Amino acid sequence: MGLQDNHYSEENHGHHEYLDLGDFPLISGEVLLNAKLAYKTLGALSDKKDNAILFPHMWSGTSASMESFVGPGRPLDPDKYFIIFPGQFANGFSSSPSNTKAPQDAGNFPNIMIGDDVIAQHELITKVFGISELQLVTGWSMGAEQTYEWAVRYPSMVKRAVPFAGTAKTTPHDYIFVRSHENAIKSDPAWAEGFYGKATDVHVGLRRHAETWSVMGLCSEFYKQEIWREIGFGSLDEFLVGFWEAYFKPMDPNNLIWMAWKWRHGDVSLNSKNNLDEALGRITAKVTAVAFANDMFFPPSDIVEEVSKIPNAEYRLVESLWAHFTMFCMNEKDKKAIDDIFTEVLST
Repeated sequence: MGLQDNHYSEENHGHHEYLDLGDFPLISGEVLLNAKLAYKTLGALSDKKDNAILFPHMWSGTSASMESFVGPGRPLDPDKYFIIFPGQFANGFSSSPSNTKAPQDAGNFPNIMIGDDVIAQHELITKVFGISELQLVTGWSMGAEQTYEWAVRYPSMVKRAVPFAGTAKTTPHDYIFVRSHENAIKSDPAWAEGFYGKATDVHVGLRRHAETWSVMGLCSEFYKQEIWREIGFGSLDEFLVGFWEAYFKPMDPNNLIWMAWKWRHGDVSLNSKNNLDEALGRITAKVTAVAFANDMFFPPSDIVEEVSKIPNAEYRLVESLWAHFTMFCMNEKDKKAIDDIFTEVLST
């Protein structure tokens, strides 16, 4: 199975189901051999198949990453909805550099596009579950990129769309940010062009990568006010090691790099000959685009600009010093703000 880190285990992420996609044609023209899509579900699909929600995950995550937003009595109630959590390619469970055999193992893994993820998810939705309409597609960050891709590529299937802290087309500024994260990992000689022995060999690169994220993932005021004390850290250095390094160090470097490449090439205008206005104009879903205040990856102004191009779209701003990581819901205020948006959208 190639290189596989213990981080990507069912013990850590729960049980997954798998859709075998066979030799899967990619948008690039390459073919992903023996491709598989990992996924999880909560709730039961109704007899009419009219209660499905699709919740793709963010960069660095897995199918389990968004499960915390689901629960009895919550807006995403598994007693009412059938919630599907698809795993994007390169996430460590779906076909990834860390689990694919030669000749596409490790550094030989092909580049994947957001559209490839969504095409695979469409196979899951239609062929495995027989669903023709999704009540809601939602996601954070790269999950938002996938949400937009769904709304543009399969407009008749998406009834509502709620992209959190993400854009339909990666901006040049965001592109540079993301490439710098890739390069932080690659700067470690142990990365060896993607052919390291085991993920922990690249610990220097992963720590450099975590440091870059500590700057861009949050905001200046977060650090000035020492908000990290609210979650139990006693010093800045303790937070940098215990939060940022602890999060990234167990992950596979190649998985992070290949997902990041996909992130920075996210662009729904590829569906309309590079015309973003035309692509966003295709959307028929009721879109509620959510920005997080102080987000340096996806500034609110970038989200507002895209919303103006989407028919009948609405914009929401969540105020939080957790910036891009507001979706982590590290306090009850952020959790309630996100739940309130889901309540509003699903009641419409």
